[in-house]
Amino acid sequence: MLKQHRELSFSMRRTIENNEEAGIRPSKTFQSFVAAAGSHRELNFIEKDVRNYITREVRNVSEQEDTKEFGKYLLRMKEKNPNFFFELELEDNQSIKLAFWADARSRAACEYFRDVISFDTTYNTNRYNLVCDFFVGVNHHGQSILLGCALMKNEEIKSFKWLFQYWLHCMGGNAPKGILTNQCASMKRALEACMPIIIHRWCIWHITKKIPSKLNGYKGHAEIQQEMSQVVWNSHNKDSFDRNWNNFLLKYGLVDNKWLSGNVF
Repeated sequence: MLKQHRELSFSMRRTIENNEEAGIRPSKTFQSFVAAAGSHRELNFIEKDVRNYITREVRNVSEQEDTKEFGKYLLRMKEKNPNFFFELELEDNQSIKLAFWADARSRAACEYFRDVISFDTTYNTNRYNLVCDFFVGVNHHGQSILLGCALMKNEEIKSFKWLFQYWLHCMGGNAPKGILTNQCASMKRALEACMPIIIHRWCIWHITKKIPSKLNGYKGHAEIQQEMSQVVWNSHNKDSFDRNWNNFLLKYGLVDNKWLSGNVF
């Protein structure tokens, strides 16, 4: 069972490829080989070899083919409507590194509803582990509107800069007045470089979801969380929020709590 003596036959490789296409887990595929052979001893490979083959051969080929089809799709959309905008950057192995696209409706909507936007990086694609990003605005009916989509291989500063620069170019070069994002240092640096005068705020949802883990160590933490939510959601202007927040910190002895008292959310 030394590495140089382990190998997968042609028929086994085809079975692995077919099972991967059908969504069967590598562990199940390996167990089917064990069952067919009668025992592990009758196989001259291990489960790791099955997984390595999937990663090295099956998914690489599939990703390259999917990338080609994705590029063709973007070109077809551009042919149908010249106002469709896209940019695509590939890795050396022809997999997707960065992609951005926005249709004509998104570009038109951005002219009217670009004042404050949200940039959401919450989602990942399952198959290729790409970060899926959305630029979202709000129209005059209070409805969310899509202002562009992106796929990213990583969340480095240069990747965000690439994306923000092309989004601005697509939308006529006019930056919004404000943007809401999650708490990503790379994103913050990229925004400072690409949109230096924009008002950048962190999404309240990303902040409040940390409350249980940050305050569970305090006695009466359930009451603390409840009152904190009241302060956050029921303070209707800056002065009332500052007053209610300071009273809240004093009431529960949280003045020295770094997470609540400083700019470390």
